[in-house]
Amino acid sequence: MGFNINFKRKLFFYYFSIFFIVTLTFIAFQYNREKHFKIAQLETSLNAITELSNNFITRNKLIEDNDIQLMDSLLQIIPAHDTRLTIIDNKGNVLFDSFVEDYQSMENHLYRPEIKKAKTTKKRTGSNIRKSETTGQDFYYYAHYYDEYYVRAAVVYNLEVQNFLKAEKLFLIFIATLFLVTWFILSYITEKMSESITKLKDFAIQARRNEPFIEDYQFPRNELGVIGKQIVSMYKKLAEAKDDLSVEKDKLIKHLYALNEGIGFFSSEKTTILTNTHFVQYLNLIGEQSSINPEQIFEIKEFQQLQEFLYIHQNDYTANDQHSDLPQIEFTLKKSGYYFEIKCIVFQDKSFEIFINDTTKLEKRKLLKQQMTSNIAHELKTPVTSVSGYLETILNNKDIEEDKKDYFIKKATKQCYRLSSLIEDIVLLNRIEEEGDHYERSELAIAQMVQEVIEDREKLITQQQASIILKIKNTVKVKGNKSLVGSIFQNLIDNALAYAGEKVTIIVDMYHEDDEYYYFSVIDDGVGISKKHLARIFERFYRADSGRSRKMGGTGLGLAIVKHAVNTHKGEVSVKNGANGGAEFYFNLPKFNG
Repeated sequence: MGFNINFKRKLFFYYFSIFFIVTLTFIAFQYNREKHFKIAQLETSLNAITELSNNFITRNKLIEDNDIQLMDSLLQIIPAHDTRLTIIDNKGNVLFDSFVEDYQSMENHLYRPEIKKAKTTKKRTGSNIRKSETTGQDFYYYAHYYDEYYVRAAVVYNLEVQNFLKAEKLFLIFIATLFLVTWFILSYITEKMSESITKLKDFAIQARRNEPFIEDYQFPRNELGVIGKQIVSMYKKLAEAKDDLSVEKDKLIKHLYALNEGIGFFSSEKTTILTNTHFVQYLNLIGEQSSINPEQIFEIKEFQQLQEFLYIHQNDYTANDQHSDLPQIEFTLKKSGYYFEIKCIVFQDKSFEIFINDTTKLEKRKLLKQQMTSNIAHELKTPVTSVSGYLETILNNKDIEEDKKDYFIKKATKQCYRLSSLIEDIVLLNRIEEEGDHYERSELAIAQMVQEVIEDREKLITQQQASIILKIKNTVKVKGNKSLVGSIFQNLIDNALAYAGEKVTIIVDMYHEDDEYYYFSVIDDGVGISKKHLARIFERFYRADSGRSRKMGGTGLGLAIVKHAVNTHKGEVSVKNGANGGAEFYFNLPKFNG
């Protein structure tokens, strides 16, 4: 409401100011015109007296005969009794004055304002309003120069003369009436104009805030109203089209995230429009540098062929003609034991899509099934054999020393713990596979969870002179199962502490995010993983160094649990060796969006 009043006031003020200035100018002009007209009337009357006087003097030769006092007889025929008549010679001496008897003693009048004007102006006339130094009265003087003398006629400048010279009051009344009428007209016009603009303002505010329309805008029937109706109509159509596009976009995004292939959409300037999680994971698996984001695909040497293809077809306008087939390229990459099919399509507007498909997945699954049974049997057999051996030694040697008996019992107990851990890990993996979608999920603060993992391993970190750098902000929260998400970070940190070597530095980071996922990395600067083992590192019971792994007490299921826990949360996990050594694990988890 405040805006309406202010706007109407401003609009009225602008219009009124223009009218007021024009009116004032007109009043000033008309007033000045009236004033000059009245002055002209008065001076015409006084000029008639000076002409009459001059004729009387000339005809009767009053100056030559020195009979100027005979002017008294002329005054008898002049009707205005308060008219003063004065005759002044060229030297300024007063020859006659009808208001002063002793006019011969009057001071020189050569420098009186009206006399000076009469002598210097082209019309030989001059006028002035001033107080008489002789009589002390205010007069309106009018002098006429006749070569040998001046004839000056004057009237007493009294209230009657002052009123005569004023502008007519009727003119001012007319102007005041016109002013009031214009006031009401301007008020009506500004009201109508402000109504349309105010409605447009309310509509613009609602549109900017993306608020639903709370009213059907009814504009006045004028030009602004027509414009307002057209704007509202066009906006509603655009809003409907935008809503339809938004629905289709959401469908497309969900479809992309559901795909097993990596897909990325890029503009003609090679900036990222949209990518799914597989695309980011595959890039970090293929590229040698750490924590790669989608736009860095053009810096990866393995995609040199793609870069050359884009350079050619983004600069070839004929290839992008609507009537020609869309240019595309397909090739295969092999990296770290993985096989990837790459496909790129360039559209007419020079934007393009890149597809990355991991073709090693099916083979890995087959191999995993074949080795599963033998691995479980082998892994269970090792601790059972150890426990049986220690117990048989104790049973078959009744006289064994107590310290040796305790030693064998402790060894057997350690193998039992290992067997128990192994069984628990196997059960956990089976539960993840069977109940993955049914795990309870909640809001999880990742930075706090990782910090707890680090604190639980403080003693081991100190013993190994290791350091763990946490780069995850407190605001990073995912939606997941607390136990499974915790096991991901626990196993990756334990894996680095166990196999990367002493004095290792481990960096836990969140290096990228999109609308649906956070992307994490666990990177160490240790000895890394042999290339021949990278493709199988997430398999159950697979050990890159079986002897050392068993010595460290591992079950061989830690990284398999990581993979299944990440997959259960609809994420992907991958590993590669860093350019400067060390192992780099990458995975993504869904955001908590409230």
